[in-house]
Amino acid sequence: MTSTRPAASDPAPRPKRRTFSPEYKLRIVAEYDAAPKNEKGAILRRERLYHSHVKEWRAARDAGALEKLVDKRTSPARPKKSAAETENEKLRRQVERLEMPWPGPPARRTMGSWASTTRTRATSPNRRGRCSARPAPGR
Repeated sequence: MTSTRPAASDPAPRPKRRTFSPEYKLRIVAEYDAAPKNEKGAILRRERLYHSHVKEWRAARDAGALEKLVDKRTSPARPKKSAAETENEKLRRQVERLEMPWPGPPARRTMGSWASTTRTRATSPNRRGRCSARPAPGR
């Protein structure tokens, strides 16, 4: 059955990762720490956060590093590698892999089958007991 919608259209837009400013993080940590025990969950639900967020932000605040509160993965301060640098790294890894010493052929089996080591496939008998290699005509 064919669909009436085109295959290229996506029914829902792709979700975007939330980012929080350092000021917001400090405000939420201060509010969370000041709240009584039975209201902490309400703050997390209201802001749609997890306790792990607050724990990470509190640890960064206690370390005294406001710049550590910025997510390094999505921060615009993170330097991007150029396409040439990325290609060079890829080629270096490939050269290293190719320059590794060859381990050599695998070790021979000592308990191999007699038939597999002495006869070739052309002269081994087929299902009827005959050899598949035929003698030359006129012999």
